[in-house]
Order: sequence, then C-alpha cells, then structure tokens
Amino acid sequence: MSWRVRVVHTTGYRYEAPVTQSYNEARLTPRGDRRQNVVVSRVETTPATRAYRYTDYWGTEVTSFDLHAPHLELKVVASSVVETGEENEPNRSGSWPDLKSEALLDRYTEFLDWTPYVPKDKELAAVARELRKGVSPADAVLAACHWVHQQLKYQPGTTGVHSSATDAWRAREGVCQDFAHLTLVLLRAMGIPSRYVSGYLHTKPDGAVRETVRGESHAWIEAWTGGWWGYDPTNAIPVGPRHIWVALGRDYGDVAPLKGTYSGGAASALDVTVEVTRLA
Repeated sequence: MSWRVRVVHTTGYRYEAPVTQSYNEARLTPRGDRRQNVVVSRVETTPATRAYRYTDYWGTEVTSFDLHAPHLELKVVASSVVETGEENEPNRSGSWPDLKSEALLDRYTEFLDWTPYVPKDKELAAVARELRKGVSPADAVLAACHWVHQQLKYQPGTTGVHSSATDAWRAREGVCQDFAHLTLVLLRAMGIPSRYVSGYLHTKPDGAVRETVRGESHAWIEAWTGGWWGYDPTNAIPVGPRHIWVALGRDYGDVAPLKGTYSGGAASALDVTVEVTRLA
C-alpha cells in the first residue's frame, strides 16, 4: 500500500554576532524514481535569498544559496509532498560470481571502497565472512542488517555526527547513521556494493490520515544484489511507504542535509524539527 506524505523540515541557526557572508548547500529535496513520486517540493530561507538547484555526482538534488547581508539568524524550511511506494523486496537475481565480475567491480567501485565513516576493520571483516557463508548475496544483506540491529543499542548522544562505524561498534550504541555505517562495513567486506541513504521516517506504522507526528531524519542502506534495493537496519524492516528517500552516497559525508561556510559570529544555537503528516 502506498502513502501520500507531507514533510516539513525546519533548521534554525542563531549567531552571537552578525554573519556577513554565508554559502550553503541543502540536500533536503526528496528524489523521484519508480518507488517514489515527488508531488511538490520547495526550500525557503529567512532572510530570503536567491537559490539555484543542481543534481550532484550521486544523483541528489541540491539547493545552493548564499547570503551577503548581515544577519543574526538563518532559518531554512524544506517542504515536500511525496507519494511513496510499496515495501521493498530483496533483489535475488545476482550471484556471488556476478558480484566479482570485472564490469560490476568497475561500475560500483565507489560503493565498495572504504571511507572515514566506513573504514576497513579486521574484526568486522571476520563477522562478515561468517554471515555470508552458505547464503545468497540477498540473504547475506539481510543477515548483516539483522546482526547490526541485534548488536547495537539505539542510544542518542553516544556518538556524534563525525563518528565512524567502528566508533559505534566499540560503544555498542548509536543512532540510525551508525546502524547504516556499520552495516555498510559488513556489506563492503563481503564484496556487495552498498550505499548510504538519507531521508525521513514516519514514526507510526499505522499512522492516521491527517495526523501530524514529530518525524525523524533517518538513514538506511541500499545494496546491489542484481539490482538496488533498500533495508532499514535500525528498525530491522524493509524500506516501505513510511520511508521518504532524499539523498544517497558512500556515507553520511555525501548526504549531509545542510552544510556550508560563513564569516561572522559563532553559532549559539541550532534547532531542527521534522513534521511528517500522512495525507492519504
């Protein structure tokens, strides 16, 4: 069953002294594809500014804007209405020999490489070898997601935005970003191309129509096992109508919702809210 969902993502900055120049990139616009249809989407700023949109290397739509008038506050509001698709089914058409083919290794090498967030780790590589024994690539992905779900405790505040998968593994705690990164370590150690997906999650599986809930910025993974398909290791569920896909990349570094540079006073506060409403 598909859903129609409205998402309002608000980010606010306050500065101790006037900011005179600010250059920003927002990755807050949901993607449109076979699983998801974007009905309407806009990004607005206060103070108002001119913006332009482009698609980055990974296929994510980016809203770029800059401010040159002195300001003490910056507010960015991204509003979207999206129609989401059915629950994602594993793609089982690929075999282990397929994943070792020269053409595939060349095409998806960036989703097999290690990164600062998804580093190579001997202990986790040994876990990956055990999880893939005697099963298909698709079942190995599911095994990795379930293993991470069982091993990590969801605990905000234990890790930070710059924490790597191994940081979360040592702490045995983390948030959705850490669950996704740890899963990616296992999948890439298996030789399965895998990528980080950011977006939103409606928090109620049986959400009522027209009810607004405090939603979440969320992260999950996609794996290539004959085709790309997604799974949510934080909740150990397939990606489904409650998931709204925004951006993808090798890790969090490629999909940060809002980043930029500025000159002026230090930021004294950061407020982020996400409101999600099921419309149909």
